[in-house]
Amino acid sequence: MDAIRTLKTRRSVRAYRPDPVLDAVIADIVDCGRLAATARNIQPWEFVVVTDPATRRKLAELIDTGRFIADAPVCIVVFCRDVKYYLEDGSAAIQNMLLAAHAHSLGSCWVAGDKKPYCAAVAQMLGAPADQKLVGLFALGYAVAATSMPSKRELKEVLHRERF
Repeated sequence: MDAIRTLKTRRSVRAYRPDPVLDAVIADIVDCGRLAATARNIQPWEFVVVTDPATRRKLAELIDTGRFIADAPVCIVVFCRDVKYYLEDGSAAIQNMLLAAHAHSLGSCWVAGDKKPYCAAVAQMLGAPADQKLVGLFALGYAVAATSMPSKRELKEVLHRERF
C-alpha cells in the first residue's frame, strides 16, 4: 500500500472478527514500531503482544475506553523506560504500528495509557519492570466491517504560514 494512501485511509476499528493474526504479521508490525523516530536514538520502548483471550478480557475490564480489546485477537501494549522523551518516542512507535497494521489490511484502535489510573494495574498484570511506563496499547485484528471517515477539520482551518 502506498504510504500517503495508508496515512489518509487508516481508521480506528473497534469491532473485530475472531480470525487469528499470523505471528509473522504481528512481528512485522512490531518491527515497524521498533524502527520509529526516537529522540537521540534512545529507543526506550518494549512491546508486549497479548493474544491470550483471558488476559485480553482482564485488560478490557481495567480500561473502560478499551472494552473492545477483549474481542480483538491481538493487543499490543507499549511500555517505555522513563526517559525524557518516553511519551513522544512511544507514541511514534504506536503510530508506526497502526499504519503498518493498516498496510497489512488489519484494523486497530489506539487506547491511551500514560497518566491513566489503570497504568499500574496493566504494568503489574503484564509483569513490566518498575522502570517502565505504560505509553499506550492498541487492539489489532481483522475488522468486522469497513469504517467510514469521521469528520475532520478542513486543511484551510489548520494550516498556518509563517505565523499562527
